[in-house]
Amino acid sequence: MGMITTLSEFYAPAKTFAYGIYELILTVTMTKSPSLKSSSSAYVRITPTGITANPVELGTSMVTRGHQQNLLLDPGAYSVDPDEDSFNASKWKYEYYCRIYADSYSFPNLQGVLLSIDDPRIDPLNPSCLASRSGNETQLIFGNLTLSPKSSLTILAGSLQSNQTYQFMVYMENRQNSSIQATGYVLVTVTDTQPQLVAVGCVIGVMCVPNQEFQVLNPTTQVALFTVCVDICPIILNISWNIYQGEQNSSSNSTQWSLFNDISLYENIWFFGKTTSNFTATNQLFLDNPTINFWRFEVVYTFISETSSSALNFVMNQSPTNGSCSINPQNGSTSTLFTISCPYWFDEDGIQDYSLFVWTKDSSEKVFIAFSSVPDFQVRLPSGDNQTSLLNIMIYVRDLLDCVTQVNMSSIRVVQNSTEIYNLIDNLQSFENGITNNEIVQLL
Repeated sequence: MGMITTLSEFYAPAKTFAYGIYELILTVTMTKSPSLKSSSSAYVRITPTGITANPVELGTSMVTRGHQQNLLLDPGAYSVDPDEDSFNASKWKYEYYCRIYADSYSFPNLQGVLLSIDDPRIDPLNPSCLASRSGNETQLIFGNLTLSPKSSLTILAGSLQSNQTYQFMVYMENRQNSSIQATGYVLVTVTDTQPQLVAVGCVIGVMCVPNQEFQVLNPTTQVALFTVCVDICPIILNISWNIYQGEQNSSSNSTQWSLFNDISLYENIWFFGKTTSNFTATNQLFLDNPTINFWRFEVVYTFISETSSSALNFVMNQSPTNGSCSINPQNGSTSTLFTISCPYWFDEDGIQDYSLFVWTKDSSEKVFIAFSSVPDFQVRLPSGDNQTSLLNIMIYVRDLLDCVTQVNMSSIRVVQNSTEIYNLIDNLQSFENGITNNEIVQLL
């Protein structure tokens, strides 16, 4: 499908442009008088999106594995590069780390330098996940040693302790540019049973942005999840979903989870698909619980002889804070240049842009006027209410993960510039030179 370049809006699908800097030029020509035209341009830089490092399928946050089962971590197969049709595992270097996810243990390190899972050195304060190894017994098998060395890791059965939870981290570094890096995490709960491996992912991948061991979620967004049985699963007797709210424990560098008890109360109101492989939680869950920053959605599969659980963890994205917006002057006409100033806004993810909306009487009919990537910009505005000339203004301050703070501003008065309109009509009728000096023509 080709790009349409003859409309007032321009849309380029993802992956249209290669990395680089492009100049986009907009030329507006009056239909009745083709000699009257105006152009404006903007420079756009196309940069790498950045990969998502997934140790297990779909970027699942937590899986269950048996003490007597092998555990496969395969970021070379499961990682995602949004800029490419498929992930090229051979472009990356891989290192794996593991810690016991309890009792205040950190990733093993010596003087702050992390010890990889295959490093024989010992951190006396943070025990190795493979503490049960003896002699030269092989417990780790790295895969794809020729084409993409260490792009997968198999931890052999019996290497991990039962009734223990481990956190695995994979660090990936681009072979051609070491400054391009990615990190992926997964929690593994080890049991005495033989559970099947179940993966949990987001139905719309772009709605779930990874941030270390969590997926970042905007509070105005619903969660739509699906599950995949990675192993060859036997007859499934039951599927059920649980929701947990979390609190970070800074002393143990972990998150403590407690069951959210109202899932049955709001079934088919906030929650849909509680006993199916597809589950949806509406944004009302987050809007009604604004103080809860961490959420876990867990699916439990029940088979004839065992159960298996997996989960996806979320952290709520915080909207931009600490700023304000103003407009100057407070009164003007449709030809007045109004200055919008929005200083001091802060967001951990960075501010993406500022969008300006206006309306006269009904806020549900607000109209988008302009946006800017900088906090100070100038615009011309349409006229206000027919009787009062009042124009209501709202600014959307958006962060890089699309979380928005709405700023309601004081109404201003904008009147129609009748003189410019009459001059435009006269000039169009006479085709006099200098018509492009008319401010309305410049707006067009």
